[in-house]
Amino acid sequence: MMQGFVQVYTGDGKGKTTAALGLALRAVGADLRVYIGQFIKNADYSEIKALERFADCITIEQFGRGCFLLTEPCQADIDAAHQGLVTLSQVLVSGAYDVVIADEANVAVALQLIDENDLLALIDRRPPQVELVLTGRGAPPLVLERADLVTEMRMVKHYYDQGILARKGIEG
Repeated sequence: MMQGFVQVYTGDGKGKTTAALGLALRAVGADLRVYIGQFIKNADYSEIKALERFADCITIEQFGRGCFLLTEPCQADIDAAHQGLVTLSQVLVSGAYDVVIADEANVAVALQLIDENDLLALIDRRPPQVELVLTGRGAPPLVLERADLVTEMRMVKHYYDQGILARKGIEG
């Protein structure tokens, strides 16, 4: 049985979700079973379409009602995130998956959709053989402390600053 660890991908740079998806792809190549739960998101992004091709070994669910990041979350957003946390907690201990990815979990904490203590409890519930990956900018200090691996994506330069929007298949 493989030893699992807690990984955190955070920072203000691009690539956190992409890194987690790369890890999921690598895991599938090693016959591991992967579960991805995405907080906040609820859209048919390119990664969702691509992952449908791996439906026999990667399960992906979205725990959001869409991108509200420019406004305050409403109670329905909070309820969706809480249900996602419950689902992730059940999936984590189910024995059905070797890798569990909580995409944008750090952002969900920062936006007060879920409580930091609930995310810490998720880490504490992780069975020793399961790899748990948490993504999103603004990872709380206690989450960073509990992680076994922390990668910080740092923005050095980005074409967004020149007014170039997200491009299909590259950013969305």
